[in-house]
Amino acid sequence: MPALLSALALAALLVLPVGVTAGDSDLVVSDAYVRLMPPGTPNSLAFMNISNRSGSDRRLLQAASPVARTVELHTHIDDHGVMRMRQVAAIDIPAGGRAELRSGGYHVMLIGLRQPLQEGERVPLTLRFDDGSTQKLEVPVRRPQPALEAGPPAAHGKH
Repeated sequence: MPALLSALALAALLVLPVGVTAGDSDLVVSDAYVRLMPPGTPNSLAFMNISNRSGSDRRLLQAASPVARTVELHTHIDDHGVMRMRQVAAIDIPAGGRAELRSGGYHVMLIGLRQPLQEGERVPLTLRFDDGSTQKLEVPVRRPQPALEAGPPAAHGKH
């Protein structure tokens, strides 16, 4: 009977949603994934949510992965009507809040992939925070999710 309980406990852990904490960290990473890119694309992006359960603001300072030659923190900015990616020094995670790393916003940029990534593959990714703590993740590679439809297009009148 104890062996059955151990097996059930292990099975339950394997099906829990991905949420990672490092030791006593108040930072919880969830919904992390690396975007599957078309063949021949040398770069990819990682997205996730980082929740801060503490009473102090925190910052993500760096990310690293052996699958890419360079890993940077990025955001998108509107440069006179043209969306451009720009590297940032850190991503703020407000006390009691969260940072959303998502398409069109903050993200982790994987530059110079060492080999093509395959759907379902798990990519090692290490996050380093302002207090010196790190979180080591195994992030799945998946296809981008289709954008949610925003409803009917706005009327433009007669042209």
